[in-house]
Amino acid sequence: MSAPSGDQYLLAAHGYRAVVTQGGGALRALSYDGRDLVAGFAEDAQPSGGSGQLLVPWPNRIRDGRYRFAGTEQQLALTEPKRANASHGLVRWVAWTAASVAADRVVLSYFLPAQTGYPWALALTTTYALGTDGLTVTQAATNLAATAAPYASGAHPYLVAGPGPCDGWTLELPARTRLVTDDERLLPVGREPGDAFRAAAPIGDAVLNHAYTDLDRDGSGRATVTLRSTAGEGVAGEGVALWVDEHHRWLQVYTGDDTGTPRASVAVEPMTAPPDAFNSGDDLVVLEPGQSLAASWGLRAL
Repeated sequence: MSAPSGDQYLLAAHGYRAVVTQGGGALRALSYDGRDLVAGFAEDAQPSGGSGQLLVPWPNRIRDGRYRFAGTEQQLALTEPKRANASHGLVRWVAWTAASVAADRVVLSYFLPAQTGYPWALALTTTYALGTDGLTVTQAATNLAATAAPYASGAHPYLVAGPGPCDGWTLELPARTRLVTDDERLLPVGREPGDAFRAAAPIGDAVLNHAYTDLDRDGSGRATVTLRSTAGEGVAGEGVALWVDEHHRWLQVYTGDDTGTPRASVAVEPMTAPPDAFNSGDDLVVLEPGQSLAASWGLRAL
């Protein structure tokens, strides 16, 4: 018998423990000194709501699954049929190969073949590595095709800062701009200021399912989101931080109101491009033949 998500790769170092799965290359679990940092999924279950999955060669949504690139119109399968969108890429359910496994890291690889709607072949690798500063995830792609390929990447961890709901947690999101989407299909219609959580603030009853950009960064080019419980009146408790490198210009933040256990976690999704970037071109990477891109993000305990 096999777990629904295939082989399980257990990583442990410096007080951190992570489980990565063969199916979808997903982050199934992450904890620090026994405290959960993500809301993952059980070994005998399949992920739901994108939990822990990798989003390649695009994150989020493509309108009608249709786009034009280099003068040719492409049509992808509508993997979010209720909204008529192509959602979250092409590798969420594929079997990745463990190219290297050690106690504190695993390197996964996958050959993404050319296919209907995405006629380019990519060599993909994802490295999960534990260190003193937590978990670092590096997602890399090389264009194996003879022509340029559109590309973006992302991931879908659900973060937890203690027992839910998230209403009692504080969020610090270093962003200045929010993408405005329509209510029916969650597709972009504009931009507006999005700095409500730029300084740490209680989530309260806020319903979040938005992409944010114009991120504040430190001297190394990193932007960091923090999620904390409240230890007492005005006192910050334990929590989790997610950082992204300079290739990640967008963060999707989702309070999980439509999940099986609403508002028990907050998805903070690192993205190199926003929803529908294959049509808008916003921050879309064009990989020339033979060109590679590696983008990193990570999680640590607070």
